[in-house]
Amino acid sequence: DMSAEILTDLPGTFYRSPGPGEPAYVQEGDAIAEGAVIGMVELMKQFNEVRSTVAGVIERFVVGDGEAVDADTVLALVKVGS
Repeated sequence: DMSAEILTDLPGTFYRSPGPGEPAYVQEGDAIAEGAVIGMVELMKQFNEVRSTVAGVIERFVVGDGEAVDADTVLALVKVGS
């Protein structure tokens, strides 16, 4: 097994759910497909979906909900392989 990193291309604020009080897109331990939305980064009122580049299981989020991020920040780790 190996871990893949999901990064953000953009700086901004990372959110794990589509809106306040709404459930997170994915939880740690969830199986996800390649291209699955794992969160969004808000930059100047623009909300940009962050998609997984791999299929696997969300191992853990490195960044908390509502945390500021820089471009190329690792947001989450995904366990890939069997």
